[in-house]
Amino acid sequence: MRSIISSKFVIIPFAALVVSAFSCGNSNSSKAPATATTASQKTVSISTLISEQQFNELFPQRDKFYSYAAFIKAANELGEIKIKVTRRATSVYQYIRTDKSTGKTSTVRQDGDWNEEWAKKKPDSTFTVDYGNFGTQFSAEANKKELAAFFAHIAHETRHGVNATYTDGLMLIHESNTSLSYIAESDEYPPVAGKKYYGRGPMQLSYNGNYGLASTCIFGDAKTLLNNPDMVETDPIVAFKAAIYFWMTPETHKPSAHDVMTGKWQPNAIDKAKGRTPGFGMTINIVNGEVECNKGENMYSMNDRIGFYQFFLKKLGITDANCACSCGKMEPYKY
Repeated sequence: MRSIISSKFVIIPFAALVVSAFSCGNSNSSKAPATATTASQKTVSISTLISEQQFNELFPQRDKFYSYAAFIKAANELGEIKIKVTRRATSVYQYIRTDKSTGKTSTVRQDGDWNEEWAKKKPDSTFTVDYGNFGTQFSAEANKKELAAFFAHIAHETRHGVNATYTDGLMLIHESNTSLSYIAESDEYPPVAGKKYYGRGPMQLSYNGNYGLASTCIFGDAKTLLNNPDMVETDPIVAFKAAIYFWMTPETHKPSAHDVMTGKWQPNAIDKAKGRTPGFGMTINIVNGEVECNKGENMYSMNDRIGFYQFFLKKLGITDANCACSCGKMEPYKY
């Protein structure tokens, strides 16, 4: 995952701020699939969707760092968090974080220009990301399809083995080259001297801006991961939380991968003109579009992700008959 967050462009959680489209920028459809559960139903643990034996069979060569227990604990703990994101003007944000287990609500980010008169001239845009919806929001089949897509990306990002067997996911804890710092200008999430923000964890979280925003949502404090980026490669629960956070949280101009795979996101006129359609291919555009999308059908890394997705679908006993798996003719998002 290589998207960069700076003071100029910020990744916005689910409805408005971290990884994808929200009500103002991308005109996501608000309709939910017919299989969605009602709001009154309690969110269940993702452990009801996949067993430890299944997880181990999906990732037979995985590093022991990536355990089933860590994945389930990460999903359950992060599932107790929801973030309300409000965008004011073009790029002035407020994040309100709620811990559903305690009912505690706190403002974990409010940009310095929040109360400026110029920033108040246009109506605010607001959305909420509920991390408890990861893999639990809809029918068992829809949830498994989402999980297969999520697993496909984290497997590809961490693969280290034999091509085309799709058994080599979750092997790398960090990217091979750790000499690069991955630092970008950011007023909200400035880098800490001496720290490197290279790709770590299942989704290869990169750049100080992404570490800071992930930390804000996960911990309620940007400094936790800005000061200690190594947590994403030394604590498996934090590593999986960072991956789930990325999956669930939209950016300013992109929808979340969760919304794409569960059918909530629908393309607006601009998206349609640029070839962006619902399906697995759109999640590739979200994760690494500038590198892999709009480059034809022979792009190796794109096809490797598709291969993992189809492999995991089969392993989980489901199909995606209408899969729009390719992003070969899909224009990537520009910041």
